[in-house]
Amino acid sequence: MDKYWLKSYPEGVPHDIDVGAYRSLTQLLEESFRKNASRPFSVCLESWMSYGELDSLSAALGAWLQSRGLEPGARVAIMLPNVPQFAVAMAAVLRAGYTCVNVNPLYTARELQHQLKDSGAEAIIILENFATTLEEVIGQSQVKHVVLASMGDLLGVVYGRWVTFAVRHLAKMVPAFKLPMADGRTVTPFSRAVAEGSRMSLKPTPQNLESIAFLQYTGGTTGLSKGAVLTHGNIVAAVLQAEAWFNPALKRVGEASKLNTIAALPLYHIFALTLCLLAIRWGAHLTLIPNPRDVGKFVEVLKKRPFHLLPAVNTLFNALMQHPQFKTIDFSQLCMSQAGGMAASEGTARQWQQLTGCPMVEGWGMSETCAIGTNNVVTNREFTGTIGLPLPGIEIAIKDDAGASLPQGQSGEICIRGPNVMKGYYQQPAENERAFTADGFLRTGDVGFMDELGYTKIVDRKKDMILVSGFNVFPNELENVISMCPGVVECAAIGVPDEKQGEAIKVFVVKNDPILTEEDVANYCRQNLTGYKMPKYIEFRDDLPKTNVGKILRRELRATR
Repeated sequence: MDKYWLKSYPEGVPHDIDVGAYRSLTQLLEESFRKNASRPFSVCLESWMSYGELDSLSAALGAWLQSRGLEPGARVAIMLPNVPQFAVAMAAVLRAGYTCVNVNPLYTARELQHQLKDSGAEAIIILENFATTLEEVIGQSQVKHVVLASMGDLLGVVYGRWVTFAVRHLAKMVPAFKLPMADGRTVTPFSRAVAEGSRMSLKPTPQNLESIAFLQYTGGTTGLSKGAVLTHGNIVAAVLQAEAWFNPALKRVGEASKLNTIAALPLYHIFALTLCLLAIRWGAHLTLIPNPRDVGKFVEVLKKRPFHLLPAVNTLFNALMQHPQFKTIDFSQLCMSQAGGMAASEGTARQWQQLTGCPMVEGWGMSETCAIGTNNVVTNREFTGTIGLPLPGIEIAIKDDAGASLPQGQSGEICIRGPNVMKGYYQQPAENERAFTADGFLRTGDVGFMDELGYTKIVDRKKDMILVSGFNVFPNELENVISMCPGVVECAAIGVPDEKQGEAIKVFVVKNDPILTEEDVANYCRQNLTGYKMPKYIEFRDDLPKTNVGKILRRELRATR
């Protein structure tokens, strides 16, 4: 196909990447561990961990997992927030020859049971805060080995013990639990597993780029979540694609190993996970934010030392800007504000650049593509309102329902093909048949078009489209416009049944101006939207329902309308 978007690439960005530079993701990890042994890898609650420590700890935990008799390729669930144990667990599972199954720590018992059962996980590494959820479902799973982490495990002997005590007994964040030990199941503290494993040897396990690295489960907003099969090759490709694209923005820092990346988005989510692995490739370090919803503490962390890369979703950028101490943060070293995970609104982007001097750069990807797909040029100084250009080695096609490519500028389903795209959904042959076109493109479910320069504009998700008197209305457009209304913090638009129009538009608005009225919002809409796109209903709310990643849950708004 004609990759005419390559003409819009910045100087120095390659058109393709060499996935064969590594035999596996494990080789990438171990190469970085050796090369950067003395460098810092992460800081959490002011406790630092070096690459050398990550190397030894993950080797020990990996050896311990192997001693449990798990077969190569066995699935190991990781149910941890952004704490140092996450990287140790992930590297241990991969180095031991197993498959990582990332689990949202805030899952309900129903959601956890589905993911454990569907993946066939035989072991789980979990923070004790969430063990009460596991207790409810472990009997209906194949899990035989539980590694139980506590908050302070890797925060130093004295301070770590204090943190664990405070979390358990002062904050009372660890509900009582009792994990059943039936059928030979084992429950081992994280620190003991590492200590025992340190006296063992990690056995090399044959891996290649086709070996499965992750089962990355989708959000499940349209039903039961599905596990995207991500191979070592998929992840290596995504890391190299992101590196090639980001490099122009980071030149003023000099060596990439000096970079400080803020890890506020949950590492179990593909967006943050890929950037974590990119930091390892660079030999850079991460500032771990265990609870970004505590915006006050988040701001305090940002004030402690210079940072260079801040990935976030639109709602998180918004939350930061609303905090009264936001303007006391030093943004002088910030090279990239990478927006993803949901549509970035122009109102938020303009305000962010005005306050920080660093433009928001919007990109687009999915769990199924290792979070990599398209991205705006990282040296842009203005918000484009598009999701940017396909990254090196990626092809984007706009197709109709039959899988035929549409002419340039015409809207259709955005489809993607490249070395970062999953092999399919785990044990879902029917879903895989629907997911891919005959020529190997993944159907994304996003509706959009590509312009003459190769920039793609998302119109919306197919399932969120509102049909008003026969006209298609896409919520993203409405939300982008209304976000520019003075006094509006964020908003969400849905369709509600209407006897005359089929569907009418309802908008939920969060405001920071107490005198803002429904009529003010309506007048702004009249000035900026054509008649059939006008909201029929406007409702103010204190907040909007969101996933743990920060995506607004329109389905919950539909259920409570």
